[in-house]
Amino acid sequence: MKHRVQRLGIVIFVAALGACATSSPDVISRKDAQVASQVQDGVVISIRPVTVDGSQTGMGAAAGGVVGAMVGSGGSSIQREQVSLGILAGVAAAVAGNAIERMATREEAFEIIVQLRNGDRRAIVQAKGNETLLAGDPVIIVTSGNKMRVTRAPR
Repeated sequence: MKHRVQRLGIVIFVAALGACATSSPDVISRKDAQVASQVQDGVVISIRPVTVDGSQTGMGAAAGGVVGAMVGSGGSSIQREQVSLGILAGVAAAVAGNAIERMATREEAFEIIVQLRNGDRRAIVQAKGNETLLAGDPVIIVTSGNKMRVTRAPR
């Protein structure tokens, strides 16, 4: 029973990691709060849907490997066959965990091309947010550090 609870905890942890990942323009990280940001005016030239590939931090592989090794080895008594089975199950589960993490952190997004007032153009990829932007919309680009987000210009 104890081992089942541990395995379930690891699976929940990996799922939670995927749920935490976002690049939504509606979610601002704590470190970007109360920090002066540069703001530029522009107009949307084009917008197209894209998919941001999921991340592979290794946490999914690690969690999958541990769970697979525990399940494959049988948990308590150690025999050569059980160790071999545990290793094989660990490797297979690590590969599966890596794929699960990658799919769980994948995001639907937009590539937005903006023409600035000075004639320069910027391409920004950001996750879908609450605003719907269209070509011709006046927008502002907010830059904080090396992160940018596009939002509709205030009237």
